[in-house]
Amino acid sequence: MKYCLLFINLWLVQSVLGQTNLPVVRATSRNVAIRDGDFFDKNAWSLSPKIKPDVYTADRSRKPKWVVFYTDIDSIKTKVAPGTSFDFIVLLNGKDSCYTRIASAIPPASIQKSVKSTHDTIPFTLTAKNAIHVKSIINNTDTLNLHFDVGSFDFKITQAAILNKTKLLANQPDALAGRTKPNFNQLEKVHTLKMGKVVWTDPVVVPTLLTAHDMDGRFGWNLFEGKSVEIDYDKSLLIIHSEPPKTLKGYSKSRLEFLRSFVCIHGTIEISNKMYEGNFLLDTGSEKAMILDSVWASKQHFPTDLPLISVTTFRNPRGEKFETKTVLSPKLSLNGLPLSNVPATLLGSRNPANFEVNFLGNDVLKRFNTVLDFKNDLVYLKPNKFTGVPYLETLKQ
Repeated sequence: MKYCLLFINLWLVQSVLGQTNLPVVRATSRNVAIRDGDFFDKNAWSLSPKIKPDVYTADRSRKPKWVVFYTDIDSIKTKVAPGTSFDFIVLLNGKDSCYTRIASAIPPASIQKSVKSTHDTIPFTLTAKNAIHVKSIINNTDTLNLHFDVGSFDFKITQAAILNKTKLLANQPDALAGRTKPNFNQLEKVHTLKMGKVVWTDPVVVPTLLTAHDMDGRFGWNLFEGKSVEIDYDKSLLIIHSEPPKTLKGYSKSRLEFLRSFVCIHGTIEISNKMYEGNFLLDTGSEKAMILDSVWASKQHFPTDLPLISVTTFRNPRGEKFETKTVLSPKLSLNGLPLSNVPATLLGSRNPANFEVNFLGNDVLKRFNTVLDFKNDLVYLKPNKFTGVPYLETLKQ
């Protein structure tokens, strides 16, 4: 199921149950395929008669687009524009009514409007593995180490941290005693989650298996929809602006792009006076510098003879062998700002994002103080104290 934005409950006030004459489509299987704009996912959705309504949040887009639900025997299509939603019923096996809503990831303008301009600060520590580490407190009792991951969504906490560092399994005494396995889908409610002076009330918290080194979990960009997030690596501060900052002296500006709701920026790699351009997903949760998509590299005829830094070999559960190479890329430019001799990891297998996109990890991103304007979809970059420090992957040589 698609991620559920925390703010969505504020504007989905009218219960679908109170509406009449809703469109009805039929199904004999719980599995639903979805075409969301240009992207088709045959395993996108599972019908649930118990959730009323069950909300599918469409991929974030400022432009209107079509979203189509395909059951095994029927389909329904609606146009999604910012701030809109569409309700319908899927009749499962002729008896179970699945109340469903397709909603824009961007709420109505009235929900985003601030009464007054605010600037909330959250202190962080940049770890040795490039994680933006923020001390967080759940329900005023449990302290966790979360990191800000622009490549992620919502709040996610590792199963290990839930078990060992929180009281979220207090309703499962046998699991706490080691007699049964914990059910991480039935946690105690998170009433508050505090970072610095910023407090989220009744946030959605999802269990996860993996996160950054030495972290208990992560929090994603969508928590700040309609606001601006300033990442000041010089002062070790996250600053959450309700309105975009008016003075950004020395910053270089460009557009933010959103692919499958992931935050991306346009970048250019220059090799021997030839330009290789593409979209780069911003992934502050990664300790790496840059990861290049194998399909993109093939289409671009990206050079295969760049200086080799390292080779990593691994096998999947079927015993198939994969090889990943990290090479030295002479020049990377973002917002017109150049970086020299950047390590680039060349994916030797399918992109984990399941669509063509490159990645910028925090070994690159930490070199710029950054403002992410999620109201106007702009990114501002300014070189900082980390610009000239060695890359982690070059230190391993």
